[in-house]
Amino acid sequence: MGTGRTAGRRGITFHHPAAFWLGSGAVTVGVLLHLPMYTGARDMGYHLAGMPVDGPMMVGMALVLVGLAATFYGLLPSLSATPRAASTLRIRALDDAKLSPAHIGLLVVMAIAVTIDVMKPVTLSFVAPGFGREYGLKSALNPGGSVPVAFLPLAGITGTVLGSIIWGWLGDRIGRRASILLAGVLFIATSVCGSMPDYRWNLFMCFVMGLGVGGMLPITFALLAEAIPARHRGWLMVLVGGDVAGAYIITSWLSAELTPTYGWRILWLLGLPTGVLLLLLNRWIPESPRFLLQNGREAEARAVMTRYRAAVVEETHSDLEVEQHVRSGWAQLFVGPFRGLSIVVGLFGLGVGLVTFGFQLWIPSNLQKLGFDEVTSATILRDSALLGLPATFVIAWLYGFWSSKKTMIVLGLITAVSLAGFVILGDRVADNRTRLDLLLILPITGISSILAVLVAYASETFPTRIRSRGTGLAAGASKLGGVAIIGLVVAGATAPSISTTALMGAIPLTLGAVAMAIYGVETRRRQLEEITAEELSLSRASGGAWVDDGDDSART
Repeated sequence: MGTGRTAGRRGITFHHPAAFWLGSGAVTVGVLLHLPMYTGARDMGYHLAGMPVDGPMMVGMALVLVGLAATFYGLLPSLSATPRAASTLRIRALDDAKLSPAHIGLLVVMAIAVTIDVMKPVTLSFVAPGFGREYGLKSALNPGGSVPVAFLPLAGITGTVLGSIIWGWLGDRIGRRASILLAGVLFIATSVCGSMPDYRWNLFMCFVMGLGVGGMLPITFALLAEAIPARHRGWLMVLVGGDVAGAYIITSWLSAELTPTYGWRILWLLGLPTGVLLLLLNRWIPESPRFLLQNGREAEARAVMTRYRAAVVEETHSDLEVEQHVRSGWAQLFVGPFRGLSIVVGLFGLGVGLVTFGFQLWIPSNLQKLGFDEVTSATILRDSALLGLPATFVIAWLYGFWSSKKTMIVLGLITAVSLAGFVILGDRVADNRTRLDLLLILPITGISSILAVLVAYASETFPTRIRSRGTGLAAGASKLGGVAIIGLVVAGATAPSISTTALMGAIPLTLGAVAMAIYGVETRRRQLEEITAEELSLSRASGGAWVDDGDDSART
């Protein structure tokens, strides 16, 4: 990337570029040193359970740890610097600009990032059966095991909840771009999970993988919300988020094609090339202009705005002054006008998590328990996702051109109704293959679409100061349901039934739709600062008072 000055002119900034690239290189080499263990077990069906850790793997582990530390330092701005006042550059110019090649490049790369990100937790459902068999863990297919296989998804999903919190803070503190790249390097590092010979190391690396996954999705949406023109922002973000279904299709296809030959471990090892791809595309990921302006980094903001072909105009005051009493802490999400929004986000997120990690996660195992083989169960899920993929475009149009608020209400209620069908049919749903394929469309495509509109909505309704935290809340809530239901599985050591998980997901989705009708605000084609101003105005009208008292939260 060159010097900091050159990088700044292009809108691409590394605070310590040498440390970043050397660290990323060390992580990549460290992962490659783990591969001989995997390839050497080809004649044993790539089973590594019980094998001793060899010398190259030990060196690789050390390189991964050192590389991660160097990468973080390379992205880290000075934490001791005092933030300057928000710039007075005209922010509305970002919303008035036409879509440019720079916008398209950002959208494409963020779609790739979201796909890579979502593939990680989705992979858990396809890895769990093979993982359990190799290590002899307890599952629906092996009730005689001593340790529940559910510990694997529990470790990963717990990591995503913590990752959403950590990256929510990082995104608001060190920037959206830096946080995305850090998550990408973590994806590379945690691909070593595919060559771990002890299931306990698999659990630990799966947890670390979850940290990165939990942060990537909310930060990408925060960046898109702050960079895409208002008239295109809603539908484009939902299309990008709709790639959740695309990730499911890709993962199920890879599972069906690769695992019969290379074993379940290959799905983890794919984190190496996908993470490297994300880093190579970093030049199309500039920092958020709003974040830069909010932190007084005007020269960098000018470069990015020029890149997006937005008019760089000085004004007498900053558009961001509407946020002058909004504090940059987690507590701010639960006071004043943001309390109701957080309830909406929490309920929808909880429903998404319960369906994704209760309903979807255990479907491969449940289908195999009902008589389908591993390849057939993966194919069923792939076909259902493909059938429902066109609905993503309809939902994106509704969100962007009809109503963001009404779209979330309708989508939540329709998905809840479809889940009720599984409650009624129970295990009998597998008796008819065609009916099963059709019934799976909404719980797969509908849930991925709800997650897409949920994170998009959070990125539009929470102010710049807490936008990453707000999107982190949405992402974290969507994983919290997974922690709850997988924790129950670990305690009971049995996979939940289709009807049980469907019911558990339908209830919060219904409540979320009701909460949206009460607390939701319309965001369609509106400037972000205009949305914030309306929220604060409604709070004052209802008797709330904002006090900037120097603490890390606001009081009402």
